[in-house]
Amino acid sequence: MKKIICLFTFILLIFFVSCNSKSSSKKEKITINIVGSYDNFEALEAEFDRFNEIYPDVILQYTKIDDYDNTIATVLEGKSKPNIFFSSTKMFENEEYDTVVSHMEDLSNSSLKIDLNCIRDGLINHYSDKVLMVPVFSRTYGMLINDDLFKKENINIPTTLAELKDACNSFIDKGYISPMMGYTKDSSSSLMNTIAYPLFLANLKDNPQAITLANNLDPSAGEYMRSALNNVKMLFDDGLVDLTECDKIKDNYGSVILRFFEGDVPMMICQGDTVSGTKKRESQSKTFVNSPFNYSFSPIPLTDEGGYFIDSPSIEFSVNKDCDNLDMTNKFMKFLITSKELNEMASIKRLYTPTKEIPSNSLYQYFNNVPGSRTISPELLGIKDSLATQTRIAAYRVGKGEMTVDEAVNKYGSLK
Repeated sequence: MKKIICLFTFILLIFFVSCNSKSSSKKEKITINIVGSYDNFEALEAEFDRFNEIYPDVILQYTKIDDYDNTIATVLEGKSKPNIFFSSTKMFENEEYDTVVSHMEDLSNSSLKIDLNCIRDGLINHYSDKVLMVPVFSRTYGMLINDDLFKKENINIPTTLAELKDACNSFIDKGYISPMMGYTKDSSSSLMNTIAYPLFLANLKDNPQAITLANNLDPSAGEYMRSALNNVKMLFDDGLVDLTECDKIKDNYGSVILRFFEGDVPMMICQGDTVSGTKKRESQSKTFVNSPFNYSFSPIPLTDEGGYFIDSPSIEFSVNKDCDNLDMTNKFMKFLITSKELNEMASIKRLYTPTKEIPSNSLYQYFNNVPGSRTISPELLGIKDSLATQTRIAAYRVGKGEMTVDEAVNKYGSLK
């Protein structure tokens, strides 16, 4: 009888183990969908691989949405709701994005245990005492430096306006046509705006009343833009930037990078978003492949004290609080929002990390030397897109010679 009972128990045990095994094999995997405007996102896919080491049964995928700004609201309201989506502070300023904002989870909720303290304070935007988006990359304004070219010509990399003029004139004496270059065919991301915007913000940052006037497009705020426009005009008037040469650059991304890789441009003015495309295009430039050189990204030293670090989010993530698998989605965000993972992703993407712990060997190492007094966070100042648009148009038209500095200053708020 004992043998029969043992045998029966053994059979039952095998049966339950077998059923449990079949149940586990049929268990559906959890899917997390992330949507955005990037064509591809290899840096994020590398994070997927590392997350799967912890949670192997989770499927993570990234999808680009065409015409992102105009379609994200529809996507969030659709049947296949994404778990995470690209977001930006402009969504708080425009009622067209009200439905988008309504889907955002409060990432500062202590129960989520997301380490927002690893992010630089100036990059965290609070909306109604909530954190609805968190930066995974940041951007700034500056110039690509051909470090080897400076060494070859025995010229010091400039850190002040006087040194910048001296360096440019030294390169001109050595036969370089345009020591500084950048995109000038259109106002969007033109070198003129890359120069003017940081200087304009510097004039506003300690004056809340002036910021309010500028955000409200009050014409009187144009005076705070004057010195920035004067600097734009100075670069062209003094021959430090050759407009004819710059106009040959067809776009503000790939063409800017490939022109820089020709090796005869000491300083290429651009934004951090452009820098992110450098690694992929090294192999696309025959000149660079045959004669590679070291390069870095530096502030533009347009004052006697040096340049500014405009510390602004580039890409931000929001969690769709109405998505499926919200718990696992938050686990992924908790995994991603750490100094280690964000620095790793920034290194692959070649964008500036949003973390407080900035790697010293980064492409952006020169920004580590910018003091806090010259670091400006537009989000903390409450700078609106309307202000940035006026600066962009004014700087471009002054740089092109289509408008005088006085005219641009007086027409602030109505520039088109």
